[in-house]
Amino acid sequence: MTKKTIQNIHERKLKKMGYYIRVLGTSDPNIHIEELISGLTREGLTAIFDIDHNESESDWTMIGVSNSNGDDLMQIERNPVVEGELGKDEIEEFKDDIKGYKPNSAVKWLDKYFDTVNVIYAFQLLDASMEDDNFRIVSSIQSTIWNKVGGILQADNEGFSNEDGYHILWQFSDDATGDWNMAVKNFFGNWTNFTMDLGDQKQREEFWAGNVPKKATKL
Repeated sequence: MTKKTIQNIHERKLKKMGYYIRVLGTSDPNIHIEELISGLTREGLTAIFDIDHNESESDWTMIGVSNSNGDDLMQIERNPVVEGELGKDEIEEFKDDIKGYKPNSAVKWLDKYFDTVNVIYAFQLLDASMEDDNFRIVSSIQSTIWNKVGGILQADNEGFSNEDGYHILWQFSDDATGDWNMAVKNFFGNWTNFTMDLGDQKQREEFWAGNVPKKATKL
């Protein structure tokens, strides 16, 4: 690995902090930075990784990621879910937070599922992550980590997914619009997947009730 790829996280100051997306994994293997680079390479992407000099490329708790131009895209924290650590605190916060959201079936499923989570990878996205093709870098790294640790996804101001990546809990703002891949629990206890229009009030209400909206497209 070249010095161009790995830099010290303290060399540069991260720009304005953004919001978080997370991978809540059910296993917690070490993920070597080379694995993240390999995932990017397969998609024709490159990135620069900043790592603290006290940590190793195979066993890290925090890394910074920038594009090839040096624009800071995100900071990733690895938080094991153990007593007395941040990861455990986050799980307890999630359990409390989801109680006020819908559908109720997703709240019940998540409340139990949280007990199986062993690690949280928190991606703090910065302004540049949304510019040009930079989000492809974010998505690639997120996918590589998710494939290693399993589990579910979370995004601030959006909600949680199931293990297949379909959105199951509504935490969107009132002005959310666009087509979104969703899922609800069916009569048999399995997930029914579909695409719905987030801006359609009727579809929202049907989803909140735990049903597939009538105008949704099943997948």
